[in-house]
Amino acid sequence: MSLADNESAQIPIIETVENARARIHQWKMAGESIAFVPTMGNFHQGHLALVKAANASGMRTVVSIFVNPMQFGKNEDLDTYPRSFDEDIASLSDCQVDMVFAPAVSEIYPDGVDGATAVHVRGLSDILEGEHRPGFFIGVATVVNMLFNIIQPDAAWFGEKDYQQLLVIRKMVRDLALPIEIHSVPTVREGDGLAMSSRNSYLDADQRKLAINLYRCLQHVVDSANEGMDYHYAVVHANQELTEAGFLTDYVVVRRQGDLEVPNKGDKSLIVLAAARLDGTRLIDNIPFELMPAR
Repeated sequence: MSLADNESAQIPIIETVENARARIHQWKMAGESIAFVPTMGNFHQGHLALVKAANASGMRTVVSIFVNPMQFGKNEDLDTYPRSFDEDIASLSDCQVDMVFAPAVSEIYPDGVDGATAVHVRGLSDILEGEHRPGFFIGVATVVNMLFNIIQPDAAWFGEKDYQQLLVIRKMVRDLALPIEIHSVPTVREGDGLAMSSRNSYLDADQRKLAINLYRCLQHVVDSANEGMDYHYAVVHANQELTEAGFLTDYVVVRRQGDLEVPNKGDKSLIVLAAARLDGTRLIDNIPFELMPAR
């Protein structure tokens, strides 16, 4: 991580917990509130939509950039995860960011990742993404809780593309009685519908053309459900479509929006979620929808 352009960026970049707390304390003593956007960097328009939403709150805006090793499995892409710190800072120049918190791993995990106290949000952490990426949500909840303790935000913003993550954070905040409002921003998509993601940069030109099939299959599930088809059949068809397009599917499911439980008869607020691999790149997406009455 290079901080060479810190002065030209005109955004205070804080690297230590001690200095971050000191800056936050000054603002709190002055009666100001804190809006927080936690990220792993490699910004795209989805990240900037979160920052702009936080800006609109009128609070002091803090953005963190930290690639969290605890949420990566042993065979995942921690070492190759895209990092673009200088470009990220430059992209914030049009936003009213009052501080960027960019700690080293040793600041967040002084006793190492394996020696750290962990936060497990039971239930939600163990299904779907949690089933396919064991320990992932423990890593997410632990680092977000740590960042909340450091930044002491009054409100925080998360993207709906990572829908299960959003629900995990909301449940953690509720269960631990944290005085933080959690806000969400709808998924930001490319012109053809592909959900923006830092991992999209892994796709070559041919894979990028195929990647749009993930969103299209989810759209087909929503359309079929609203045309009266049993969504179970629509999900089976979506899996077949993805396989034919070259994906290796982890899951395509329809769940309740509020808790990701299997819908009961009469549930209307639903969401279709999917995770699938295109060669070595794992993509996730979702579409929330309201089930229309039968015609």
